[in-house]
Parts: sequence; C-alpha cells; structure tokens
Amino acid sequence: MVTGGAPRGVSFFISGTDTAVGKTYVTRLLIEGLRAAGVDAVGCKPVACGDRDDAQILSAASGGLAIDAVNPVYFKSALAPYVAGLLENRTVKPAELLDACRNLAAAHEMVLVEGAGGWEVPIAPGYRISDLATDLGLPVIVVAANRLGALNHILLTVQAIRARGLACAGVFLNQLDDELDTAMITNKGVIEDLSGVPLLDHLIHGQDFISSEALERLGAPHSA
Repeated sequence: MVTGGAPRGVSFFISGTDTAVGKTYVTRLLIEGLRAAGVDAVGCKPVACGDRDDAQILSAASGGLAIDAVNPVYFKSALAPYVAGLLENRTVKPAELLDACRNLAAAHEMVLVEGAGGWEVPIAPGYRISDLATDLGLPVIVVAANRLGALNHILLTVQAIRARGLACAGVFLNQLDDELDTAMITNKGVIEDLSGVPLLDHLIHGQDFISSEALERLGAPHSA
C-alpha cells in the first residue's frame, strides 16, 4: 500500500454501493454546487474503464479541466480495472493515481475523487478502490441507487469503510426511476438509524442540483 496521507485540499472520496448507481452524477452536482458558492472545486476520476464519458462530465463541471488531469488512467474494456489491465497487458501503478489527486489538490481549493464501481473493485494486483481511498485518507461519501436491496448494500459499504479506519460522511440515495415502490419510499426513513451516518440527500429522478442543506450536512460552503 502506498502511504503519505491525504493530499492538502482534497476533501471527499465518492464511492458507490455498485456500478451505475450515480457516482458521477452526484460528483458533478457537488462540484457545480461548490463552484456556485465560490469554491474552486474540481473532480478527479483516477481510473476509468470502457469510455471516458464520466471523466468528460467531471472535466466540464470543473471549468474545462484537461481530461488527462481528471482521468490519468483509462482502459478501453468495460471491466474492473484489474481485469481490463490483464486483457490490455497493462498494470495500474497506484502511485500514478495518487499523484494525479495530489497534483490537482496543489492547484485547486477542493478535489472530489470518484472511485470506479463499488468499494472493493480491484484496480491492480493487491490494490483495490478501498486501498486508494485509504491511501488518500479521505472521508467517504456513499452513493446508492434507491431500490430493493439498497439497505444491505449501504450497510455493507459503510461497515467496510469504517473497517479501514475512514470516516463515512454520509449517503446520497439516488432515485434512478420516476416510479416509487414500497422499498424506495421506506429506504430513506431508516438509513440513518441503521447505518449511523447521515442521509445527505434523497435525489429525485431528474434532479439537477445539490441542495444547500446537503452541502451544509457535509460541512461544505454553499450559496444562500
């Protein structure tokens, strides 16, 4: 494991309970909300697989930051980075990912680092997303899709974050569909009691902003 602690200026690591739960969506909204409040906030997607669409979204939200600064490592195969690396005969160097975060932190007030997939996705031999977050030493924001099974995924992820000695800053519950079933309606009412971490916000389908209340719960600056 690479050591050295959190780069100055980096504030949060954004992880998902799974792939395609809305990590980039939440990260973009956070960046836009912070920048609207006058904070020089940018995003970092250290490793991407399949395409660079997520990195392009974060680049645009970050004021047109260079794509290679946002996303230093990219695989064409839409697989876990470790597996994609095997197919493409490349191995991710953890130090390269950490250096990208540190370089952005040296130049900007706040950096939001987005993981790939879920908490234990393998990046390289003996190195996972959870190792990257641990090496950065960041508080972790969990993004979960609001659906049946979300509570189990949230509780397991929060437990794993704490087992690494990291703080979980809270959960964004992301509504992927217009329609609500009983599980979706009740999930948001029990997350805090079951997990012991704040429900930062329940993002309704199509919501295109982060509320000032959510930013306040994170202790982040926000516009009035």
